[in-house]
This record gives sequence, C-alpha cells and structure tokens, in this order.
Amino acid sequence: MKNKKTLVMGASLKPIRYSNMAIERLVSNDMDVVAFGLRKGVVSGVEIDTTLIPYENIHTVTLYLNPTRQKEYYDYIITLNPERVIFNPGTENPEFYALLKENDIFYETACTLVLLSTNQY
Repeated sequence: MKNKKTLVMGASLKPIRYSNMAIERLVSNDMDVVAFGLRKGVVSGVEIDTTLIPYENIHTVTLYLNPTRQKEYYDYIITLNPERVIFNPGTENPEFYALLKENDIFYETACTLVLLSTNQY
C-alpha cells in the first residue's frame, strides 16, 4: 500500500476533524502522506503545508474542502495529475467531476476512513 502517496486537501490540526483522522489513519496504514491546510502544524508526523507545493507522484488526492472552497484548487489538483481524487462526504462537486473527467483523472465519492477500514483504499 505504501505506493499510494496521498495528498490530504483541507487538513486540520483539530483532532475532531475528519481530515485529521484521515491523516492519522493513512499514516498508521504506512502510506506516504502530504497535507495542505490553512494552518501550519504537524499531525501524526505529517507537516501541514500552507502553500501549494508541486508534489510528485501523488496517487490520491482526498478532499476535505467544500465545493466552493475547491474552486481555487482545480488547476493545482489537475496539474498534480493524481491517479484518483476522493470526494469525502460534503465535498461532492459535479463541476469538478467534469474537469477531472476531461483530464482523464478518476474520481470517486467515498469516505477515506471507510475505504481504509474496509481495505478498499
């Protein structure tokens, strides 16, 4: 599983946030994890970046941003050319689905935490 380098978009330092739990769970599953959020900090040893970094070899982008907040990151995410984008509950976005499809990027509406706990990640 280690090869599925994951970018958590909308990472939070607050332990009650699903993005925080996802980072924790991804790390405990031996995934390579990078994170982007509004505040700098560290979650489970993963530094949250507050600037958009041109990461390499991103397999999965998992979104924890509502559709309105996603708009400014469309181009950035497409440029990373991930294998897939996961739209967690509350992030569903038909406009972004269309752009991903145009760029041959697979997407799914799912919960990262559920995918991990059921070995479907």
